[in-house]
Amino acid sequence: MVTLAARQGRQLQRYSSTGGRLVVGCIPYKFDVNCSSNDLLHSLEVLVISSQKGYGMMFPKGGWESDETVKQAASREALEEAGVQGNVERRLGKWKYKSSTQAINESVMFPLKVTEELVHWPEMSARQRKWVSVEEAREGCKHPWMREALDRLVRRLSSLIRNRKSATVA
Repeated sequence: MVTLAARQGRQLQRYSSTGGRLVVGCIPYKFDVNCSSNDLLHSLEVLVISSQKGYGMMFPKGGWESDETVKQAASREALEEAGVQGNVERRLGKWKYKSSTQAINESVMFPLKVTEELVHWPEMSARQRKWVSVEEAREGCKHPWMREALDRLVRRLSSLIRNRKSATVA
């Protein structure tokens, strides 16, 4: 078994022109194939993690480092913090938010369609992960910008599902 380690330090951290960190995150998702509902969106589950400080739930996110692309950073954060791998899809958007140090960070969020859930991952002793419904994620997430990213993901997936249903009917 290969032991994975989370990156430490901020030597490679990217910063905005105003001095805030450039942060990348993702919303890991899957569809529950055992869901009894015919509505695919009701079978949508998202993976949330606990913050290291224990304040509620959130989606994996962290610093975008200078030796990786933005999508590589999103994938790395999902692996380190949530222990999942998958396909990073088209970005959901960009947000600015105040950090705990009052700096203005800039964050980019992506959907990550999960293809593999690891038994062991770098931050498994520091974080808990849990598959939840969209409603549970909305209620439990303390960051308004993350809730907005979730809403964008739901709208995007709803549109894709509607378009596929229309194509099969035609």
